[in-house]
Amino acid sequence: MKHENEKRFAPTLCVTHDCNLNCIYCYQRHDKTKMSFDTAKKCIDWIFDNVPPDVGRIDISFFGGEPLLEFELIKKIVAYTCHTKRPMAPKKFIFFGVTNGTLLDDSMKEWLTEHKNSFLLGLSLDGMRDTHNHNRSNSFDQIDIDFFRKTWPDQSVKMTLSEYSLHYLAENVKYLHSLGFKVKGVNLFEGDFDWNDKKYVEILVPQLKELVDFYVENDSLYVCQMLDKRLNFCETKNRIRKRQKCCGIGTMCPLFDVDGTLYPCSHLASMTCSEKELHEIVNTDFTDDDNFVDEDCFDNCYIYPLCPTCAGTSYLMHRNFKVRDKRKCLIQKLVALFIADLQAKRILKNPDCIEKNQLYPTIEAIKKIKSLYYEEYKQYCQ
Repeated sequence: MKHENEKRFAPTLCVTHDCNLNCIYCYQRHDKTKMSFDTAKKCIDWIFDNVPPDVGRIDISFFGGEPLLEFELIKKIVAYTCHTKRPMAPKKFIFFGVTNGTLLDDSMKEWLTEHKNSFLLGLSLDGMRDTHNHNRSNSFDQIDIDFFRKTWPDQSVKMTLSEYSLHYLAENVKYLHSLGFKVKGVNLFEGDFDWNDKKYVEILVPQLKELVDFYVENDSLYVCQMLDKRLNFCETKNRIRKRQKCCGIGTMCPLFDVDGTLYPCSHLASMTCSEKELHEIVNTDFTDDDNFVDEDCFDNCYIYPLCPTCAGTSYLMHRNFKVRDKRKCLIQKLVALFIADLQAKRILKNPDCIEKNQLYPTIEAIKKIKSLYYEEYKQYCQ
């Protein structure tokens, strides 16, 4: 089921603040609060009454905490939506959820299998048993990995990097591919330590080298999201996204909290922000892209279009949507070097791996990234 070219409206319902795990990088404050079915129906009604006119599909997500703690509620919401909206819905819609995978029982699996074409369930999996257990509360053996792989073979797994798992990045990514998964995420988790410490460069260089070699050899695989970037964007004349937000925060991806309160995205709600902060947030003009563009980054950083940026995370870090997290600059430049290396090697192996209209700007970007950053990192890359 592919709809890559469709513009999507992606609202989220936070069905619970509770979670059965205590992952080392979790940024949420958990409690036992949960959404009622009456509140959920009102949220669904609002969604279908407020679909932007140029949207091709509605992606309704379930969020927590751990959303499967409220699986019976999710089933009722899906049934209500399909019964009341499908006969009159002007747009296609589909349901999503992301889970830690530890709560699935036979009855859940039966329902999910029956609904697998309209309900996609993504799995958070940080790699091999030792890494996953370190990051995610010793939960590896509680997950039926085969169920996810067989039920949604095209669905990616979400992987988050901790300081611990940096040492095993390549091994963990290759392991997930060996299970048959595409690898989404590979995100640097948010913490109080500084990713610009050069010790992380020393750890990452051999890991990234190994991954580049792996993806050059296995060039039919989808590259993990960390290394899957469009370098030609760096060469676009107008420097793509100059006056655009990096995401649909506040417009295309609203979150309904457990009490039905509407917030701009899943990162910014009562589990993460104080009442004062939430008041500031909801009074932001999310239609004005200038409120979300870091001018310093745009004007002075060649790899600005490649930098993985979350406006919600920027606010959590700086209480400001514009200011990107500069503590990750050292790592992001290093990753850009290896993206350039990977794409150069793939082009040499198969020039047709890049669309013809993107080939020249991609090659130019490869050359510039190496000329800009290699000297700074060559002591680590020998």
